[in-house]
Amino acid sequence: MSRPRAERLVVAITGASGAPYARRLLEVLRDARAAGTGPEVAVVLSPTAPEVWALECGGDLRTAVEPFPVWGGRDYKAPFASGSAGWDSMVVVPCSMSTAARIAQGTSDSLLTRAADVMIKEKRNLVLVPRETPLSAIHLKNLLALAQLGVTVLPAMPSFYGQPTSVDALLDTVVARILDHLGLPNDLTRRWGNPSTSA
Repeated sequence: MSRPRAERLVVAITGASGAPYARRLLEVLRDARAAGTGPEVAVVLSPTAPEVWALECGGDLRTAVEPFPVWGGRDYKAPFASGSAGWDSMVVVPCSMSTAARIAQGTSDSLLTRAADVMIKEKRNLVLVPRETPLSAIHLKNLLALAQLGVTVLPAMPSFYGQPTSVDALLDTVVARILDHLGLPNDLTRRWGNPSTSA
């Protein structure tokens, strides 16, 4: 099934473990934007995202996301805080279970959860990339509620049939699926049934 291409994309990063997935996604989006083929991108962070980023990726998160604009967690002047602005897609990567719970319950207590609430109420594309294990019954109930609302729940579960040989290649097996669900073409990984591999 083909998906509408993301033209205006919110990338939200929470404090769940899995910051390298966000790093790799932003690298791909930055390259696509530089080539004139990528969507407009804005970034919003949870309060703990910079701390986890520093631990897992090193460096300062706000510097790492350049040149994309970063909006503060309480800055409701951000255009994607309102459905009337027309931002069409959002991905939360990685998505903590507390963030998933707030989104599932409609608790718009930050710009991040408000933006997700906008995507749901406007019936636009929202992709959550949870990174937690094991999952409790509470987690599963929240993820089921989100799926029933039309949210794409895309767990950060790498695949191995392409025989990835590096950490980035492993990350790409998830990032490629995120891009697929945002309607953004990519050749990051080998497609099932396709013997060729990307460089």
